[in-house]
Amino acid sequence: MTEIDNATRIERDSVTGDADLVTVLSTARAVQPAWASTPPAARAGALHAAAAALREHAGELAATLESETCRPAASGREGVLAGAGTLDQYAELGPVHRGKTLQGQWDATDFMIPQPRGVVLALTPWNDPVAIASGLLGAALVTGNTVVHKPSERCPRTGELFGRLLAEHFPHGVVQTVPGDGRVGAALAESPEVDVIAHVGGSRTGSSIAAAAARTGAKALLENGGNDPLLVDADVDPVWAAEQAALGAFANAGQICVSVERLYVHRDVAEEFLAALCDRAERWNLDPQPLVDERLRAEVHAQVREAVADGAKVLVGGEIPEGPGSVYPATVLTGCTPAMRALCEETFGPVAPVRVVPDFDTGLREACDGEYGLAATVLTGSLEHAQRAWRSLPVGTVKINAVFGGAPGGAAHPRRASGSGYGYGPELLDEMTTTKVVHLEPLPPRQ
Repeated sequence: MTEIDNATRIERDSVTGDADLVTVLSTARAVQPAWASTPPAARAGALHAAAAALREHAGELAATLESETCRPAASGREGVLAGAGTLDQYAELGPVHRGKTLQGQWDATDFMIPQPRGVVLALTPWNDPVAIASGLLGAALVTGNTVVHKPSERCPRTGELFGRLLAEHFPHGVVQTVPGDGRVGAALAESPEVDVIAHVGGSRTGSSIAAAAARTGAKALLENGGNDPLLVDADVDPVWAAEQAALGAFANAGQICVSVERLYVHRDVAEEFLAALCDRAERWNLDPQPLVDERLRAEVHAQVREAVADGAKVLVGGEIPEGPGSVYPATVLTGCTPAMRALCEETFGPVAPVRVVPDFDTGLREACDGEYGLAATVLTGSLEHAQRAWRSLPVGTVKINAVFGGAPGGAAHPRRASGSGYGYGPELLDEMTTTKVVHLEPLPPRQ
């Protein structure tokens, strides 16, 4: 591992103009061949060292994140430790990422080999910035790519600290962190120096990135917005189902990529379910968690007020509390219709819009409708309904009888406006590499 020249590393707030961005990208391009030729075990060692640094500074990262996004430090620390674990995971997976030998003619050798794509641009969000960035950067770096990372402008100091902790364990220019808002991200995404654009964030931004990638030829990996449905069948315990729904809708104030965004409840259990869900919402409101800022709170509240104006009823919450801060209460809506924004768009707040349906088929049909395709949850005791649901739902992840959870290493393709490509798991190594076929024959004997 070569020593890092700290004097030449680009620090936070120094990247402010087009000329600086050009320098960042040209540096990433210039050092990439040397990083690609670094032995995989050495690249993995750098990731392990970076993971150890995250663990050592987990408290500082969590406190910084709390000051910027209001995410409680204990929860933020969990995200940091998850990110460290992800770096370790890719450090182990990278050196065993392999190609294939092919069966060709007897005197020749044929094989397929993965090679790094080049310069990876990682655009990451604020809601779980360390864990998400660790996945994208870990997979990119261990496969021999260089990375330009632009964290969300809502958590610039967290992003800068994360980037600095990583960069200390890599040669100069292999990992660079660029601060800035969407204009900086757009300028980077439009550069022909970028080979992969990995973005986790809103669907509107994702569409712009996809268009930019189409113009430059970059590969786009997109995990964008979601409007994840929850189906509650007639044969489940409505109190347990309400606990699952509350966890999915209200955890982290609804600021999770795969939060429950819309609920379809069988009419046979709807009354008990709603009573239990309201009880859970009131419990969440005893210790409410703030949203990231007042701008997001205003957007969430606007959706709730529009729904009420269109005929929905607020059972719990639905009002902005007095005083400073950005708290929005856990909110339960009933009487929702498919045209309401609270039901058909991503809310990204602690709102549970409920639609009572006459049967499972109606709920499944409406859950399948919409522009997003990130994840879905189905609560049912019927194996037939579960099978039909996971086969029919046009989403990347289907969870049966649990709103969160799953085996480590699972990877899925988001669909529709929710994005494209693997964003995690071992398959992300495939996304960060390109495959070359080699046919090798010996020279013929001299005549």
